[in-house]
Amino acid sequence: MSYPTIHSLFHDAVDHVCSDLSQHVARPGKDLTRDRKISAPKLITFLVSMGSSSTRNELLDFWDMDPAAPSGSALVQQRAKLRPSALESVFRHFSSSISSMEEKGRYRFLAADGSSFTFFSKPEFSRPEYLVREGHSAKGFYSIHLNAFYDLEKRVYTDAILQPVHDKDEFRAFCSIVGRHAVLPGVRNVYIGDRGYCSYNNMAHVIENGQCFLFRTKDIHSKGLVGGFAFPDTDSFDTTVTVTLVRSHSRKIQVGEGCYRRFVDKKTSFDFVEYGSPSAYTLSFRVARFSLADDSYECVVTNLPRDEFPLERLKELYGARWGVESSFRKLKYTVGLSNFHSKKPEFIQQEMWARLITYNITEALINRVVIEKRGTKHEYRVNFTTAVHICRVSLRPTTRGNRIDVMALLRKELIPIRKERKYARLKTAHFRKPRYFIYRAA
Repeated sequence: MSYPTIHSLFHDAVDHVCSDLSQHVARPGKDLTRDRKISAPKLITFLVSMGSSSTRNELLDFWDMDPAAPSGSALVQQRAKLRPSALESVFRHFSSSISSMEEKGRYRFLAADGSSFTFFSKPEFSRPEYLVREGHSAKGFYSIHLNAFYDLEKRVYTDAILQPVHDKDEFRAFCSIVGRHAVLPGVRNVYIGDRGYCSYNNMAHVIENGQCFLFRTKDIHSKGLVGGFAFPDTDSFDTTVTVTLVRSHSRKIQVGEGCYRRFVDKKTSFDFVEYGSPSAYTLSFRVARFSLADDSYECVVTNLPRDEFPLERLKELYGARWGVESSFRKLKYTVGLSNFHSKKPEFIQQEMWARLITYNITEALINRVVIEKRGTKHEYRVNFTTAVHICRVSLRPTTRGNRIDVMALLRKELIPIRKERKYARLKTAHFRKPRYFIYRAA
């Protein structure tokens, strides 16, 4: 798949959404129907190609320094007509298009994680669900939480849900995405999550959809999900347990021989047995415990087949989950989700979906760059930071953008892969206040 193909897939996604805008505008049949400088396709493309400069400079760059470029006020008026769901639909259509054209293996490894994004706003623009006062800022700040699924091999986002920070529910978002996530023919999705995603409800949702999971859980000596099971008397092991979940204390509920009985209380979500019901739900999964480099131990639960995924492969597979953490850093500080161009949550959501699209286009291009191997000390990869800039410029409808040899430029922008470098994870969470408009780069 070449650059023209990826470029065409993006514009096909835009045209597909714009062909029926009635469900994506504030006033169906009226908004974005007239012929203006900022039409619906140009508005979406502009948002995807927009960087971290001031809005006026971004408009001048997109319109190739034309003195007749639309004003910032005109942009705001057009953005107010377009719902964030339009950008979300473009994201879904484009992501599914590139996934369907990829080479397919037996499994697709998807990391689930979430991250919050802060922005500057005012009470007249944002509901209280977005405002956070405690902790980091005396005046408070506004925040949206992103729940995302990330393909660890193709390095693209496959699905996402945006939530106001006070409505954040990663469990519910996970179940919603699993229920609607595309499954490619002959391919099983493997959903990988850290301890925050390990629950019987999440396991059941994955199993009911015929897919696989790999979750990190608290160690066997804690009071977590695997506490109280009988395990082998060794530090490392890989064993299978069967659990029958009940939501009633009635002893009439029979539990099979060799099964563990676990009661799910009223406050805990479990969508397959109603609280107080005499029904039960039985599931089996592997509990694997392995050692780490610092002589500590990690514990994971999974329903992956043991013959294909022995203990060492589970260890490597969970370690690969760090790719989604790195992608959030790129999304915030390279693609630009720490520099918003508005104070309104609806506009912030537009930009978040647009940045996810930008990220996926960039990685799709990088995946197709053929790097010539030479007798050098290190292997090389495309510089993601430069690739994002090249991607943005190539999307702009200018004569300069049409002349760009994108793949040749990407082949020139290489950096060494230094596998020997390791950095300890910081113990304290990094919080950065939203950047105010008067401090925005020119």
